Parts: sequence; C-alpha cells; structure tokens
Amino acid sequence: MNTATIAERLAQIIITAKPELDAQAKPVARRLMLDIAGLCFAAREQTYVKAALASIDQEGPCTVLGFSYKLGVEGAAFVNGTAAHGEDFDDTYEGGPVHAGAVIVPALMAAAERHKLSGEALLRGIAIGVEVTCRLCAVAPTKVHKAGFHPTAIFGVMGAVAGLGAAMNLPAATIVNAFGIAGSMASGIIEYLADGAWTKRMHPGWAAQSGYRAIRMAMAGFEGPRTVFEGKHGFFHGYANTSDGDFEAMMAGFGEQWIWTTIAFKPYACGTMAHPFIDCAREFRKKGIAPADIASIECETAEGIVHRLWEPLAVKQAPPNGYAAKFSIPYAIAVALLRDDAGLGEYDEDIVQDPALQQLARKVSYIVDPANPYPKQFTGHLKITLTNGEVHEHRQNFFKGGMDAPLSDAELLHKFFANCAYGGLTAARAQWIADMIDSLFEQATVSLSGFPN
Repeated sequence: MNTATIAERLAQIIITAKPELDAQAKPVARRLMLDIAGLCFAAREQTYVKAALASIDQEGPCTVLGFSYKLGVEGAAFVNGTAAHGEDFDDTYEGGPVHAGAVIVPALMAAAERHKLSGEALLRGIAIGVEVTCRLCAVAPTKVHKAGFHPTAIFGVMGAVAGLGAAMNLPAATIVNAFGIAGSMASGIIEYLADGAWTKRMHPGWAAQSGYRAIRMAMAGFEGPRTVFEGKHGFFHGYANTSDGDFEAMMAGFGEQWIWTTIAFKPYACGTMAHPFIDCAREFRKKGIAPADIASIECETAEGIVHRLWEPLAVKQAPPNGYAAKFSIPYAIAVALLRDDAGLGEYDEDIVQDPALQQLARKVSYIVDPANPYPKQFTGHLKITLTNGEVHEHRQNFFKGGMDAPLSDAELLHKFFANCAYGGLTAARAQWIADMIDSLFEQATVSLSGFPN
C-alpha cells in the first residue's frame, strides 16, 4: 500500500521525470513563450499593467517585458503574469479550463535570469509546471469554479512550485515543503464577474510570484504540511469544497504521458468557452444573414459555464465595460456577427458600447444542455430565428485553437506580430524577439539582455 502523500508522490516524479526529452516539448514551449511574450507587449500600455508595475518597490536582475525596468523575481513574475493574462488572450488547457502559461512562463523566466539557469532547465521547468497545473484540473472538475475561485490562480501556484523545483533541481523534500507552503498562498476569487473589475488579471502574476516565494522559503528550511492536497483541511477542501477528489486521475501516467503539449492557443481575446459560439456566429455571417432580420438567437450551453458567461443575462447582454464583455457569450456572438472577429479591438470600450451591438446581444438567450461534455470538450450552438419565421441552426463540437483545430505555426506567429504591433513595437523589434525565443532553450545560461522595450 502506498502511504506517501500526494505532495510526496508528485515531488518524486518531478525530480526524476524528463519531459524535455519528449519530441514535442521544445516546439510547444517555443509556441508558449512566443504567445506569452506577444501578449505582454500587447498589454504594456494598459493602465492595469502600469498599476501593477507601480506597485512593486523591488529592484533586481529580472526582465519586465516591454519596459526598461529590472525587478526581483517576485516583482517581474507578478507584472509579466498580470500582463500575459490581462486581455484574456492567453493559452488554455481544455480539460480545465486553466491558463497555465501565464503563470508558469513568467515564474520560470524570472527564476532563470536570477539563478542563471540553462535553456534546458528552463524547458524542463516549463514542461513540469504546465503539466502539474493542467493535471490538477482532473481532481475535482468544475468544483473550484463553483466554490467561487479561479482555477488558474489556485492551481497555478502549485504548478509554479513544481516547475521551479524541477528547473532548479531541488530535492524532493524541499518541493514537498514548498507545496505545503504554497497551499496557504493560493488565492483568487471570481467576484470580478460582478462588474468587470480587474482582479482576474492579476491572478496568474500572484500565483507566479507566490510559487517562487514558497520555493525560497522551503529552501531556507521553512516547513509546510505534507498532506496539503488531500488533508482534512487541505487544498481541495478549501478551494473546491470537497474531500472526495480523484487524485489517481491526476497522477495516472504522470512522468510518462504528457498532457501539457495539448494546450490550446486562443484566436479570440475573450473567455475560452465563448470561442465555439464565436465560430458558429462567424459561420452564419458567411451566409449573409442581415442582423436586422434576426428575431432571436437561442444557444444550447453547458451548465458549468452559466454562472460565469451567461448570468445575470441582462448584464451579459449589455456589458458595462470592455473587460466585462470578455466574459459574455451574448456579446461574443453579437460582435462576431457584426464585425467577423473577437480580437483585441473588439473589446475596446467604444466598441462595447455600440448600440447596434447591444441591441443584437439582447436577442441572445440560452438553454442548458444536460448532456454537454464540458469541461472535457468545449462546444458551441446557435439557433437563429429570423423575423420571417425561418430558422437556421449550427453546432460546433470544438473550438479553433484547441486540440481538434490547433492554430498553425504561421497563425500563431501572425498573432504574435499583431500583438506586438498593438503594443507599439515595430516589425523589426518583434522579429528580434521571435528569433531570440527560437534559440532560448539552447542557451547555456538563459539571458534576456537586450530584450527590446
């Protein structure tokens, strides 16, 4: 009988696993780094990023993407993580949903600069960190959201501990203590849904900096509970309101089978579960249906996303600001029908307040499909009834960018250049960044010196 705790079992795999040897590891990590970098540059002029940066009083050796400032590990990880997730345009693990890259890449990038890690160590840390973040989603699916917490924030801090422990080649006992410490640092409530406040944006940054703090405390001898995950008063009791988590589902195949390489890259700058609905709306647009001829739009949806993306329906039909619109399926459908996209520009404040968009969004309603496969699969459905009585219906059982329809390297590079341009970078500077990232994992010592700002 295995009497080791979950933290001890995880730590033992972390110190022995070699994900960097997997043929997909380096290409996926490069895509992840490229996407996160572009997103940081896209957000650098945003008020919330500048506020996050102004809140840090800590100089150090670590790069803040898009700025000339150098901060300590915690500060750089916090600002970069906040910027990476701020426009909700970052990667998603479909089995979550969880945004692992916005936590793990900033944490590992800052630690690599501070501790002079090799490119191979950085690659290993990113792989392990993203893997653990994603695997935690299998323990109690949908329950963290239902308890009022953001899974990226809650699972991200544990993924950061795992990735940092792997990259820094720490002993298992240190990683176990760091997991135990990090359990008291996890945080991130989803009350931002009430009014489009900014707090969700900071969750990955907070998780990234907290993971590093937990690692450093453990390295200094600070002790954390070994039963942090499964304990009576542990992680899942606190953040998922359950003592019946399926830890074997999380552990199955870990160290031999890698799920992190399946992460999805977003084509739209909004909540992932809205993406298949956007795709459906764009299909209707191709048919030339005039918005003025639409009487109503009814959507079948998953119960698990209603409280975040559908309700309260009147608010979702007329979001109060651009950030709130990112978590509204009625708005996503309306903007896709009217503008044929849902990129960064479609969530600008003046666009969100467009009366024509709000009028169309008010025609969107939903019914819950009890057989919907969420969270294992993200689906979309639109049934449009026209004023003349005609009914048109379209379903999509995947979202573009996900496992069933991944973005190509060319599409992801196009997204990167577009994000850099949105943040004010020239094409030449963006190309320099892309070239640097392409060789990052071959560096003997990771260096971001000369990174343009």
